[in-house]
Amino acid sequence: MLASKYHVYMYDHRGMGYSSDSDKAPSMSQYAEDAAALMSALVHERMHVYGAFMGSSISQQLAIDHPDQVQKLILDSNTYSLLIPETKVLHSIIETVGGNTSEPQGLRNEAQANLEWNGSYDGLSGMNTDVMLVVGTEDVLTPDELSLQITGQINGSWLVRFKGLPHTGYHQAPVQYGQNALNFLAMNQSPV
Repeated sequence: MLASKYHVYMYDHRGMGYSSDSDKAPSMSQYAEDAAALMSALVHERMHVYGAFMGSSISQQLAIDHPDQVQKLILDSNTYSLLIPETKVLHSIIETVGGNTSEPQGLRNEAQANLEWNGSYDGLSGMNTDVMLVVGTEDVLTPDELSLQITGQINGSWLVRFKGLPHTGYHQAPVQYGQNALNFLAMNQSPV
C-alpha cells in the first residue's frame, strides 16, 4: 500500500536475513548508523522512516543521531527503553532470547543490543521532525501508555491508537495502518 505512492525500501539488520555481520558489538547506535549509511548508499539525503517494534527503537535513535536524514517518522509499537516497569514482559522475552544459544546469532545480537540500550527518552524532546506514533490498545509488550509518554516528549507529534489491536497490529489491520501512514505522509502540516 505504501509502495503505491512512495519508493519503499526494507532491509535486514546486520547479521539478520541476507545482511552480513561484522565483528562490531551490536548496539542500537550501530543499527541506526547502518540505516543512515543505507540512506546515503541509496543516494537519498532525507527519507520518510517507518519503524515497527525494534525498528521503532532504531528509528528513534536514527532521528536523534541523524535528524537531517529523517523527513517524517512513523513509530509503531514503541518503547523508549527496556529498563522501565511498563516493558517488564518484553524485557523478560528479550532476555530469554538473548541467552538462548539455540536462537540464531543475529536474533541474539538484536536482543543484546536491546538489553544494553540506554534508551531514547532524553533525546526525544530534541526531535524536530514530524512524528506519528501508532499503537494498538491491547499491546502488552509495548503498552499504549508508552506511546503516550513518547508523544508527550516530542513537540508536535501525533498519536494514533487502534482500539483492540495487539502489538504490531498492522498484521491484523494492514489497510487501516497503511491508510493511516499514507494520510500522515501526505499532510503538509504539523499538529498544534
